[in-house]
Amino acid sequence: MTRHIGILAHSAEGATLCYRTTWLEGVAKMGPHNHPEITLTGIAMHHALDAWERGDLPALREIFLADARKLAAAGADFFVCPDNTAHIAFEAPGEPFPTPCLHIAEVVAGRAVADGRTKIGILGTDWTMTGPVYPGAFGRRGLHWEIPDAADRKTIHDIIFDELCLGIFTDAARAAYVDIIVRLQARGCDAVALVCTEIPLLITADISPLPILDSTRLLAAAAVEVALGERPMPAWRGGPLD
Repeated sequence: MTRHIGILAHSAEGATLCYRTTWLEGVAKMGPHNHPEITLTGIAMHHALDAWERGDLPALREIFLADARKLAAAGADFFVCPDNTAHIAFEAPGEPFPTPCLHIAEVVAGRAVADGRTKIGILGTDWTMTGPVYPGAFGRRGLHWEIPDAADRKTIHDIIFDELCLGIFTDAARAAYVDIIVRLQARGCDAVALVCTEIPLLITADISPLPILDSTRLLAAAAVEVALGERPMPAWRGGPLD
């Protein structure tokens, strides 16, 4: 008996990639046309953007709690959220989620350690790059990190919201990201964490100047491992991590 995976969507392209990767990982492990049960839900990100601009974490948490309750009602045993920025609100104090959450940054940081990385460049929304989630996850494991400078952060953030989240992927955006990764490499990074879940649709291992940590696909693979009992069931239900 496999566990039922819930996917709490926030940004559509990242959630879609996570859903597709989850069932593909299931097929790879369980055989053709077979995978753990998956339920996906999520209101449009539009409804949360004003709260993000205000930094209103309690309001954001209420939005995510409502979707987490839907997943619990559908029978999900645990859930994942393929949106790194959302985890800023998840980690804020508040009512516990009704089912455990497999934390995306903990999965990414765990893979960084397993791969022998020591200093990770962080690419994501400006909120993620300057926020506490990845410094916390990397710091708990003794890893170092770097974020791009202010101008590069603006480029990354604007491309995410004006293009990637809308399903637009251009050569110009790809070249801009590659240039930014080159600059992170020059600052001593030995890997780059793609921690906006749309970035792996633009930047792939074959074009990145640094090895990549693909948060979307790593999370999906870890979710299947939990569903099949190959990885421990998560216990975290939101709130600050130790």
